[in-house]
Amino acid sequence: MLAPLTSQQSDYDGTASRYDQSWIQQLAKSGYGLIQTSAATVEAGGIAFERQLGIHSDKHLPGLTQMATMIREGGGLSAVQLHHAGHRAKPSIGGIPSPASEKTLRGIKAITTEEVERIRESFIAAAKRAQLAGFDGISVHGAFGWILSEFLSPNLNDRKDQYGGSLENRARFTIEVIEGIRKACGPNFQIGWRLSIERYGLRLEELREMTADIFNRELIDYLDLALWDSAQIVREGTFQGKTMLSVFTELPRKGVRLGAAGKIMSAQRAGELLDEGCDFVLIARAGILQRDFPLQVMANPIYDSPQLPVTAEYLRAGGLSERFIDTMRGWQTFVKPGSL
Repeated sequence: MLAPLTSQQSDYDGTASRYDQSWIQQLAKSGYGLIQTSAATVEAGGIAFERQLGIHSDKHLPGLTQMATMIREGGGLSAVQLHHAGHRAKPSIGGIPSPASEKTLRGIKAITTEEVERIRESFIAAAKRAQLAGFDGISVHGAFGWILSEFLSPNLNDRKDQYGGSLENRARFTIEVIEGIRKACGPNFQIGWRLSIERYGLRLEELREMTADIFNRELIDYLDLALWDSAQIVREGTFQGKTMLSVFTELPRKGVRLGAAGKIMSAQRAGELLDEGCDFVLIARAGILQRDFPLQVMANPIYDSPQLPVTAEYLRAGGLSERFIDTMRGWQTFVKPGSL
């Protein structure tokens, strides 16, 4: 599966640009089982990145439809990643910070219960829009401190309403989004959930408990476990000494599929993760370096990605747009400093 890669190459209003379409066209021919779009805003005010893809308006439908069509014609499944930045929304580009807690951002009040419910409905409306555009499903972004992840964190959520306090209450926002999408889009529309564990005050034990319940109730079709390193070891707490991945792969998952991302740069590492209990792997940086990573792996069982950093010219020759290359310059050790 291709991980959702925010490339910042859309038009300023969130419309998919010709650069987005070129990127998807390359990926569609590359052998992925499922291709996710970059993080797409479910509300205009939920934006975190300049030139971020949007799915909060019907004006985004033509570009999204073109993307879904190309992926389908290439033989893969498709999903839009649904995103709201929460307290990390960027005011300089029209974002409206929406913290769960009064304490998170100085001078900015926590969003009200009614505003939580409005954003929930925006996720559901965005999913319906993705379905209308012809996508096979969506992925709910619940990672990296964005709004759903933020509500899960006891450090960032000290609310007194039904969305704060106990784990059940802090998980309520995510569960209502997922259940609302299922009701609106039906049983055959795929629902993925991207979950991260590190940082933002998230508690591994709580997230495992929540995931076990979601698996047991089969609320989603797949879990996208976003790890900084797929080989990472738990350093403290109940699961100290185990791999982060094993904490989740050992759970009964019924019909739900589980995959992981995190420094998967070679055919060997991809195979190891399947042996460790993953149903699929998510390719991120390796796919930026080599668009057709899956085809390379199928052709060569010892395939390994080029060593980082690479030159801008290498990325350009591979078909990456100047906008995407500029984004990658902001990633530490990806683009060789000074390369034009």
